[in-house]
Amino acid sequence: MIERSTVRHSMPSYIGSVRTFCFCFETWQKLKEAVEAIQNSTSIKYNLEELYQAVENLCSHKISAKLYKQLRAVCEDHIKAQIDQFREYPFKFSENQVFYKIDKCWQDHCRQMIMIRSIFLFLDRTYVLQNSMLPSIWDMGLELFRFYIISDLKVQSKTIDGILLLIERERNGEAIDRSLLRSLLSMLSDLQIYQDSFEQRFLEETNRLYAAEGQRLMQEREVPEYLHHVNKRLEEEADRVITYLDQSTQKPLIATVEKQLLGEHLSATLQKGLTHLLDENRIQDLSLLYQLFSRVRGGVQVLLQHWIEYIKAFGSTIVINPEKDKTMVQELLDFKDKVDHIIDICFMKNEKFVNAMKEAFETFINKRPNKPAELIAKHVDSKLRAGNKEATDEELEKMLDKIMIIFRFIYGKDVFEAFYKKDLAKRLLVGKSASVDAEKSMLSKLKHECGAAFTSKLEGMFKDMELSKDIMYMQCQNIPGNIELTVNILTMGYWPTYVPMEVHLPPEMVRLQEIFKTFYLGKHSGRKLQWQSTLGHCVLKAEFKEGKKELQVSLFQTLVLLMFNEGEEFTLEEIKLATGIEDSELRRTLQSLACGKARVLTKIPKSKDVEDGDKFSCNDDFKHKLFRIKINQIQMKETIEEQASTTERVFQDRQYQIDAAIVRIMKMRKTLSHNLLMSEVYNQLKFPVKPADLKKRIESLIDRDYMERDKENSNQYNYVA
Repeated sequence: MIERSTVRHSMPSYIGSVRTFCFCFETWQKLKEAVEAIQNSTSIKYNLEELYQAVENLCSHKISAKLYKQLRAVCEDHIKAQIDQFREYPFKFSENQVFYKIDKCWQDHCRQMIMIRSIFLFLDRTYVLQNSMLPSIWDMGLELFRFYIISDLKVQSKTIDGILLLIERERNGEAIDRSLLRSLLSMLSDLQIYQDSFEQRFLEETNRLYAAEGQRLMQEREVPEYLHHVNKRLEEEADRVITYLDQSTQKPLIATVEKQLLGEHLSATLQKGLTHLLDENRIQDLSLLYQLFSRVRGGVQVLLQHWIEYIKAFGSTIVINPEKDKTMVQELLDFKDKVDHIIDICFMKNEKFVNAMKEAFETFINKRPNKPAELIAKHVDSKLRAGNKEATDEELEKMLDKIMIIFRFIYGKDVFEAFYKKDLAKRLLVGKSASVDAEKSMLSKLKHECGAAFTSKLEGMFKDMELSKDIMYMQCQNIPGNIELTVNILTMGYWPTYVPMEVHLPPEMVRLQEIFKTFYLGKHSGRKLQWQSTLGHCVLKAEFKEGKKELQVSLFQTLVLLMFNEGEEFTLEEIKLATGIEDSELRRTLQSLACGKARVLTKIPKSKDVEDGDKFSCNDDFKHKLFRIKINQIQMKETIEEQASTTERVFQDRQYQIDAAIVRIMKMRKTLSHNLLMSEVYNQLKFPVKPADLKKRIESLIDRDYMERDKENSNQYNYVA
């Protein structure tokens, strides 16, 4: 019973497994045939839907593992068969056939695996997906291609060498098939051997190429040409990344080019060409220089250092050379405009370059103490004088703003104040100021920059001029005679110090002076009037053969000319005796009347200078196209003595300030060491002073019993109450 039953039940099972085996074998043969047709690029006998269904049927019969294994074997056999064509093929790098062959093999492989995967998609999405250790059908294809084709040492070596050679040729200017390169490198990337087999060697070759190129071209080319070459190379390499290299190569590739063409030559580039670029104001080249140096670590810092050195060196040539004194301020303004423009346009308004420029200006402009401050004051004077037709009001205002920027860099602002004050006094008293608005605008700028204490005396000068107008308006009705008298009452503390000069005035002038003096002292008792003849000026009516003229002259010129109403010819000595004018001032005055542009006097003998014994007579033949002729420009000119006395006055004021600072500090501290005292004095003073000069002032104060040396420690001082 049992045996019969067993036989009965086992027979159908055996028959079923045989049928299944036949079914599976036939189905696999069909699939294998289709795969081989795809690999050989021949037509497939079955439609794809039928093949897909066949795979699904096989998987449903639990033979997915075997199916996967068999598929892998078919693919492996096909790829193995491909390798021989590359091993046998002669690699001639002058021709690209081998690359086209490898590329075709790769493209065919990809196309085939896509079709194969579409047929075996059910296997890929079920069995393979559930087994994490198995690669997908696509990845399996990549593995096989990598293992049998590209990992072959001979094939890989010659392929990479060939790719590198193509890139080298392109870098040397030859045309190459970029799409082929793109395809081959994309293959390496897909096979995940791009970085290990290609990128490392490519970067090494790149490094070697540009290291040699950088060294060679730095010797051969000028800096602008070299910079444009570097920029071109960077653009080319960036384009290679976009066109055929993998994106991962971009950063190390560009860094390599930057390092070898820029980073290794930062100082050499600047030493060779920066001065020329700045001197020639090569804006585009400087912009490129900054742009390129910004790409390299430390590049901007090196450029900044050379920028500072250039400004100091160029600025020093303007300031140090006394021969450039006449043009110094204008050159400084032009130089400042130039560097500002370079910072704005080329250096992208980088704050570090702005600050460095300010520090450099401050350094070089104070290498020559006092003179720049004096010349800036004189430059302002030339712009604020009447007759300066160079600029409109708006342009004048802009120019004053620019001058104030240069003024900020100066340490000795007291020198500027002294000369500015002297020139302002002349402009106001001789009536040579171009514009009261411009004068007050400049005063406002100085006040904003230096504080109210700096401009208080200058503001006092303007107040005096306004008060003088009011006084003359009150008194004008009480002045008899034909002469119109205008008096400016100057508060002594506000104005520059003028050395009084006693001259012999005509009786009419003396009488008018006395009338005014009586009037003024009647209004302001207790005050003292001291007449200053130096800056007095007059308008004389004169008659020549050509007709009547009005002469605008200084008081000294007036006294000389009035003598010719009493006689026809006078010697230098006679004029000196009659007028009482000091010798050097008289010679200047006569020179302006007899040797200048408007020669209202004739000198015998004729010469440029006035010598002892020279004779002067009225030039009746004098001609001039204008009715009113200005001959008193001499008053506006600064004499050597005047310049020296202004400088000496500043020096004296500084000594008083140093003394006051030392006494102030010692009074507060009572006892102080020499070094601490020097340090505190330097902190309080607003002008530069040498240690030797400070020591002299300390010795002077010890001599005058304001302080004393400590008896036990000679390096310490005590305040003497």
